[in-house]
Amino acid sequence: MQWALVALMVLHGLIHFMGPAKAFGLADLPQLTQPISRGLGVVWAVAGVMMMFAAGHFLVAPRTWWVTAFLAVGLSQFVIALAWSDARVGTVANFVVLAVALDGFLTYGPLGLRAQYERDVQSVVEAAEGAEVAGPDVGGSLPTALTPDDLFGLPEAVRRYVTASGAVGRPRPRYFQARWTGRIRGGPDQEWMEFVAEQHNGLDAPARFFYMDARRGGLPVAIYHDMRGGRARMRVRLLSMIPLVHETGPEMDRAETVTLFNDIALLAPGGLVDADTEWEVVDGERVLGRFTQGSNIVEAVLHFGEGGMLTDFVSDDRYAADPGADGGFVRMRWSTPVTEWRTFDGLRVMSRGQGVWHPEGAPSWTYVEMTLTDLVWR
Repeated sequence: MQWALVALMVLHGLIHFMGPAKAFGLADLPQLTQPISRGLGVVWAVAGVMMMFAAGHFLVAPRTWWVTAFLAVGLSQFVIALAWSDARVGTVANFVVLAVALDGFLTYGPLGLRAQYERDVQSVVEAAEGAEVAGPDVGGSLPTALTPDDLFGLPEAVRRYVTASGAVGRPRPRYFQARWTGRIRGGPDQEWMEFVAEQHNGLDAPARFFYMDARRGGLPVAIYHDMRGGRARMRVRLLSMIPLVHETGPEMDRAETVTLFNDIALLAPGGLVDADTEWEVVDGERVLGRFTQGSNIVEAVLHFGEGGMLTDFVSDDRYAADPGADGGFVRMRWSTPVTEWRTFDGLRVMSRGQGVWHPEGAPSWTYVEMTLTDLVWR
């Protein structure tokens, strides 16, 4: 798809050079029946150059290429309009380029959910780095390495997991960034949507920002979950501009608190040491964690398996979309079984897992399958 668009723009740009060839008598072009002045021929050439430049811009900087594309399409359509009877077919190419550029603008432009995600992430990173630079003498704090003594007071199964992950001896995580690929669906009978996603979590001042690009019926869908200060929100937009979902409220706050606890357990095992959590041993391989974030207190049972690794996380404090006529949310059991583990920069964590809903009185069903492709801690 990417190379098809580039080829279209390059070909479209080259065709524009028929204008100066006609204007300066460089070639006999009977297909151009209307006269083209030399001045207009130069404009044709500039439009062609800009269209090919936009193609290159798309390859090297896809987040900002739409700026060049808008200018190229505008100039191209201007010269096409002046030679409409001969060049009107070029409008089709301009429409395709414009549609892709518009999607790029709505996704990465200042009004898009992606741009909001990046601004939110930057604020968390700057706050954490500012605390490191300030140092303890002026209210900041420096990351210290996790020691075996720091694990004192944790249940044995949690201690084994934190140790098995390789977190001991590493600096306490302050924030982390993860990238995912996978597929997701809205119901057991709905089609899967492929996606790529990125998230950023702050641990000093707990925050979670999760951005996903998916496709529904071939159309792009942007999904953004954000949580800070105990308040959460979920927004979903079709074509990056048509609002489909905008959810806030106590149910969202509680649901995202569970997810925040899940993120720490799965992706930052060392963070369990400092998380505001009360622990209760269920048996040798299961531990109940009672996690507090602001006014929300949620519970989850952590399951541990061979080698001490976390194999599942089960909570009854998550909320799913209510399929009933009134909409809203319904409290439902939620689990995230882990199927594979991998070492990222010396830390062993989950690399592939699922999200499963367990509706009361109905079969459980998997709504998301995720593969972790990159994980970075600071």
